[in-house]
Amino acid sequence: MASIRTLLVDDHALFVETLAVRLSREPDIEVLPAALDPHDALRLVRTLAPTVLVLDLILGQMSGMVVLDEIQLIRPECHVVVLTGLSAADEVVEAFRRGAKAWLPKTVDGAHLVRVIRGVCRGECWMPPDVLGQVLRKLIAARPAAQDVRAEPAGQADPLRVLTARERDVLQGAVDGLSRIDIARRLFLSPNTVRTHAQNMLTKLSAHSMLEAVSVARRYGMRPGIG
Repeated sequence: MASIRTLLVDDHALFVETLAVRLSREPDIEVLPAALDPHDALRLVRTLAPTVLVLDLILGQMSGMVVLDEIQLIRPECHVVVLTGLSAADEVVEAFRRGAKAWLPKTVDGAHLVRVIRGVCRGECWMPPDVLGQVLRKLIAARPAAQDVRAEPAGQADPLRVLTARERDVLQGAVDGLSRIDIARRLFLSPNTVRTHAQNMLTKLSAHSMLEAVSVARRYGMRPGIG
């Protein structure tokens, strides 16, 4: 069984140490050196290539949302589990929009955290049942009206026209919610080739993350399973 390389990101050193000890008991979880701030987190993501990132969104004066944005660029296949004291539905929605796969309160027990870590590696998502209804209502309310789905903003040319066919395929995969590895499998390409196409696509769209590129794509009519 391949180990789940897990990186903990939290600015409370004692909490991180305690959590690392708990997770280290699991035979399939390899706990990597922890990060206490966003800068360390992104450096370690680049150098250690974690499978799962367990992330607090309160990191001193900085928000963990910064880490979520950057993860989409440097290692989009990394599964982010938010473990935080925050609980507002708006924050849950924003975290999932930025690529989080799970949201857990810090009051969760260790066994449940382990189940969620394993679950996100299987493609599962998780959020607290007590905020699920609020989150779904906000997501539904944020959907564009059907008549506006394929309308271009007035006076603006469709930016997707500048993409090559392969870059558009990669973007379609992102719109479909696929990871870079899944996109590579779909297109019979290597993950590195997909990364190159994605970077070129981001440059052409003037997008800073895959999430922003997906937002542009949806604004100009690209929908899941349609293209």
